[in-house]
Amino acid sequence: MPLDTPGAPRPTLAAGDLPVAFSDPVYLAAVVDLLGAIAYGEMSAFDRLSEDAKMAPELADKVELARMACTEFAHFEGLSQRLTELGAQPFEAMAPFQVPFDAFHARTAPSDWLEGLVKAYVGDGLAGDFYREIATFLDSDTRTIIVESLSDAGQSRFVVDRVRAAIAKDPRVGGRLALWGRRLMGEALSQAQRVAAERDALTALLAGGVDRPGMDLAAIGRLFTRLTENHSQRMESLGLSA
Repeated sequence: MPLDTPGAPRPTLAAGDLPVAFSDPVYLAAVVDLLGAIAYGEMSAFDRLSEDAKMAPELADKVELARMACTEFAHFEGLSQRLTELGAQPFEAMAPFQVPFDAFHARTAPSDWLEGLVKAYVGDGLAGDFYREIATFLDSDTRTIIVESLSDAGQSRFVVDRVRAAIAKDPRVGGRLALWGRRLMGEALSQAQRVAAERDALTALLAGGVDRPGMDLAAIGRLFTRLTENHSQRMESLGLSA
């Protein structure tokens, strides 16, 4: 099977095949942390979407959520493979993020089908934006894997269509979902800040070093401005006010 075939296993890399950046233990620890966080996020998304499918009003909706869950699991497997290539144990890499991520999902558990869709689109979208921003500081191979793992394979259109249809049917739904989207934004930003601040390796990655670019306070401010702007665009796509 050709290596560029989707889903094809990649060979484990020998130490000499890794980019020179991995000779820096701080950089390696940061990459393992980031991949571990994203991998657990993908596994959590798989679990969540599988549960949300039970609330789907139509069989076609249930199937679409199941397809989304399968996509998340495929992303999880790709990230786990990359961790193994780097000599890390995937479950150990994910372990530090299990409690905080589970707590986040407990705080933002949707009460119905529509809230679940908005969370999948807005909440996961914001997390994806954050991780893509950090990935710009990584080697090209790892950056490519992360960007691919955060792609939605077209599911966004499904979410947008269903939410807009619900609002058209009952405009009162829009107000409730707008409040829900704002709450998700606040919780997700707090979660992103905690992940970056509580893991020393990720903090060092963002700060940069003598031979690596980093982010000063102004750059971090611009980062969160971009995250906020992207959130507003997603809310607008759903027909909701940010």
